[in-house]
Amino acid sequence: MMLLMYCIVCPLVFLAGLVDAVGGGGGLISLPAYIAAGLPPHMAVATNKLSATFGTALVTFRFIRNRLIDFRLALPAVFSALIGAFCGSNLSMVVSGRIITILLYIILPITAFFVINPKLFHDNPEPAGSSAGQTVIAVFSAFIIGMYDGFYGPGTGTFLLIAFTVFAKLPIVKANGLTKAINLTTNVTSLVVFLIHGQVLIPLGLTAAACNMAGGWLGAGLAMKGGIRIIRPVTVAVLILLLIKISGIF
Repeated sequence: MMLLMYCIVCPLVFLAGLVDAVGGGGGLISLPAYIAAGLPPHMAVATNKLSATFGTALVTFRFIRNRLIDFRLALPAVFSALIGAFCGSNLSMVVSGRIITILLYIILPITAFFVINPKLFHDNPEPAGSSAGQTVIAVFSAFIIGMYDGFYGPGTGTFLLIAFTVFAKLPIVKANGLTKAINLTTNVTSLVVFLIHGQVLIPLGLTAAACNMAGGWLGAGLAMKGGIRIIRPVTVAVLILLLIKISGIF
């Protein structure tokens, strides 16, 4: 049974790492993999955080090494996302999850329109430096999407990538790097909580982490070299997966 569990989880977590590095949304693949392997829901979420944290850390390191993360934008955006996630997690205690599902049915087609339209979702020129306007948009987007992450979660990285590209006008690769920095921070925060409560299946999580890191390393290379040609179709696929998920098909 343990061997079967590893055989189910590891290939899918590798794929999740690749997808997450390119366009976000890897959790839409990895979390169902843990559940399909027989883990209880809370343990599946917790163990998924362990593997995702390692994978995101490696991808973030690769973006930093290639100087693709603007820390003047990243630091305030990360802080804003953490505040948003805190507000969203508290909001989830008092508001029905059905509301976010209804909102997503409205948001997803609009988001898909942005991604498919090359006049809106395209690679932006490299700026001389981050402007005050970009900072305000990045911080505001991080707060709103961070709130969504705390409330519900799936597709957070994809929404961040689109917001930073379409509205903050960041180059697609730098927008991806900023997204990874935020995801890493929120993943580490969640993982610490799950570890304290003993919900993480550590042997499986560490093995899956190696697979996630391998997929993430490959995906980061594709994203940096392929840019919008690689990121656009992956982002559309993630949005379709998210629509299927909230429809209850899987």
